[in-house]
Amino acid sequence: MTDLIPAPRGVVTGPGEVRLTQHSRLCAGTGTEGVGHWLRTALRQATGLPLHEGREPDDAGDDGIGLRLDPALGPEEYRLVSDFSGVLVEGGSAAGVFWGAQTLRQLLGPDAYRRAPLSRDRAWAVPHLTIEDAPRFRWRGLMLDVARHFMPKEGVLRYLDLLAAHKLNVFHFHLTDDQGWRIEIERHPRLTEIGSWRARTKTGHRASPLWEEKPHGGYYTRDDIREIVAYAAERHITVVPEIDVPGHSQAAIAAYPELGNTDVIATNSLSVWDTWGINPNVLAPTDNTLRFYEGVFEEVLELFPSEFVHIGGDECPKDQWRRSETAQARIRELGLAGEDELQSWFIGHFDAWLSARGRRLIGWDEILEGGLAKGAAVSSWRGYAGGIAAARAGHDVVMCPEQQVYLDHRQDPGPDEPVPIGWVRTLEDVYRFEPVPPELTPEEARHVLGTQANLWTEVMEDQARVDYQAFPRLAAFAEVAWSALPAPEERDFAGFEHRMTAHYRRLDALGVAYRPPAGPLPWQQRPGVLGRPIDGPPPHR
Repeated sequence: MTDLIPAPRGVVTGPGEVRLTQHSRLCAGTGTEGVGHWLRTALRQATGLPLHEGREPDDAGDDGIGLRLDPALGPEEYRLVSDFSGVLVEGGSAAGVFWGAQTLRQLLGPDAYRRAPLSRDRAWAVPHLTIEDAPRFRWRGLMLDVARHFMPKEGVLRYLDLLAAHKLNVFHFHLTDDQGWRIEIERHPRLTEIGSWRARTKTGHRASPLWEEKPHGGYYTRDDIREIVAYAAERHITVVPEIDVPGHSQAAIAAYPELGNTDVIATNSLSVWDTWGINPNVLAPTDNTLRFYEGVFEEVLELFPSEFVHIGGDECPKDQWRRSETAQARIRELGLAGEDELQSWFIGHFDAWLSARGRRLIGWDEILEGGLAKGAAVSSWRGYAGGIAAARAGHDVVMCPEQQVYLDHRQDPGPDEPVPIGWVRTLEDVYRFEPVPPELTPEEARHVLGTQANLWTEVMEDQARVDYQAFPRLAAFAEVAWSALPAPEERDFAGFEHRMTAHYRRLDALGVAYRPPAGPLPWQQRPGVLGRPIDGPPPHR
């Protein structure tokens, strides 16, 4: 079983195998105890083997597993050796050992992903081989939007396991938007009392005539968030929260009308938005709004230890600011050239605020408009251009262009594709995605922290729909983010498809409702629900 995804940097195979038995031990050396606990739990469930605990990796024996640190390896680098002396996984840090443990699980076969053994009598073996491996990028992410359609906590924990299985290490948690506020903020309770529920939901694209006429919503308590963050940390995944400002904020304004442009519209008449698109109701650029969101971010920082905090910054229409005397007075007071610079000032305020607390701001590439805030990083979603501009200006970048890695976009041009959105992005298209634009010099390219796939959930009403859009393409994306692949046109997609044959069985064992290679199953289709397909190939830049 060497059909590994993502592909490791080097594999040398040999004759023979290490067979795990009732007497096998799992010995986690100093600094790897957490990985040992995770691996023992996962393998005990799947195999039924006790995997007795041992202290020193060298004592695991010829039928056991040893885990230990090797300071000569890079932080996420690992080495896995299976030979006549047993299995040894070494990493430059606990994270490296963990990624090696994920590879070990793949080597044991698809049934190693089950939660109970299918048979107490089957053999569990690791082929003799040596694997040396390390990631290409430090940021290998997935963005999950839980604002448009809420995913309960258990579903989020499940997705963290799926990320870990694919060696992805950043979970971008999109927690707020016009359609819902999903995180408990103690000092502002109406954000969840009012802002977490909408009365009904548009079914399909915003032009669709269909509605689901029942309330939709939910939120994560502070303890839920603590649990999610801790669960992710055990899997060496960083959770990056996103709190949207100054656009995508109608749910917050519905809860606290004074946050909106009260001199332009009757904000107290607004409710949580029930449809999709770019919303005109944006935050007012007032001191009250700044203080309110400073309070929000204070609680966010308590819950999330991540270096980066995402503040959105995208799709903020300026019409209300143009008509607002309050906004215009602030422009004059600050000596700004106009509304674009007003947004830049708004973002810059929180950049300075976060920096003063030892954190870093990251936002969608619209934060470039009106001047990029000092120290800010950019999620480049409108193609590569924003990322190129930011990298050339010395800012860090996460490449997530919608034309390439928006997994809410349709996977096939066929008529059975459920609620088709955007361009066709096949499994092969994602596999040939290149995160680093060739226009960048080597020095500029060092600002590309990595890459991220995004899952916007307007037309994903439940976990099964999220699965369908994410998989199998997330497996291809994971290989792009982890592996040292050749240029896009030189990549061995046929070889990847062959390895996917084994990987589909892993996904089956995990209960993932992926899109089958032959097309959607009858219950995965959504006949009669209007989408928004875009014809032709997407623009490359």
